[in-house]
Amino acid sequence: MASHDYYMTKRESDLRSAFLEQVQLVPDGMKIKQCIQCGTCTGSCPVSFAMDITPRKTIALFRAGEMETILRSNTIWVCASCYACTVRCPAGIKITDTMYAFKRIAMEKKIYPKHFNIHALSTAFIDIVNTFGRNQEVKLLMKFGMKTHPLKLFAQIPLGKRLHSKGRIPIKTSMIRDRKQLSEIIARVLKKQEQHPQS
Repeated sequence: MASHDYYMTKRESDLRSAFLEQVQLVPDGMKIKQCIQCGTCTGSCPVSFAMDITPRKTIALFRAGEMETILRSNTIWVCASCYACTVRCPAGIKITDTMYAFKRIAMEKKIYPKHFNIHALSTAFIDIVNTFGRNQEVKLLMKFGMKTHPLKLFAQIPLGKRLHSKGRIPIKTSMIRDRKQLSEIIARVLKKQEQHPQS
């Protein structure tokens, strides 16, 4: 066991090891250990106000061995992927790519925030795009609603009718032309991920 793991539970240590495997795939990913806690990332982040843990604190929690706290936060799901933090970091840390690494571990280990259903929205969106080649707003609303709050869908019916009457929600399903080609591309990517899970 590494010296920095002595105060961690086995679960936290396993999560940390899985995360470090992901970070090693990012060019200069191990610079995460050189964070000087200046807060430039948080000050640069346009969505830090919506995060329960700021980007600066995320790095501090990682160094303190609090992996599960990070994975259960909404921060990794709120990240807008604008790369402002990465561009301005004086230590050259790839913070945005680090957020993606946290997100991959959360998805792999199925550790999600309890009161923030963005992962359910993300999954529903990806399923629809994989099926139709583009987003379908009504289907997305239905899939997300059924996964999270099925009864609340009924409360949205009046709003849905108003939006449809103004042409804002199309009922007709539209698809891209070469769905078969898209499906083949997705199948190849998934097969590659199975063969090389860390790539």
